[in-house]
Amino acid sequence: MQAIGVAAGARGATGTVVLVSRWDQRVTLPAMLAAWLTGALVAASGAGFSNHCLWAKLVLVIALSGLHGIQSGRLRRLRRGDRIEPSGNPFLVSIAIASSVSVIAVLAVAKPF
Repeated sequence: MQAIGVAAGARGATGTVVLVSRWDQRVTLPAMLAAWLTGALVAASGAGFSNHCLWAKLVLVIALSGLHGIQSGRLRRLRRGDRIEPSGNPFLVSIAIASSVSVIAVLAVAKPF
């Protein structure tokens, strides 16, 4: 959703930027913080930090959190009215996000290693 909002904002669609930014602040950020907190609690309570699967998921989650921070900053700049140059293909960014989330889900359920 953020990638689409950033791409739309780079093209001048300020209404989309406002909607996506509001969604990000009210839904995405609290959900991400809750996921971080519950994941840390589950890992700490079950001694999961020695599990290789957890470390693989953690790398992907850190990458997704970093991408979220970058896109949130771009949305804030667009909302202020700053002009930014689009970098990368928003379609590919969306595919990377969906793929990462899918891999995390498979690792959480299957625990292959």
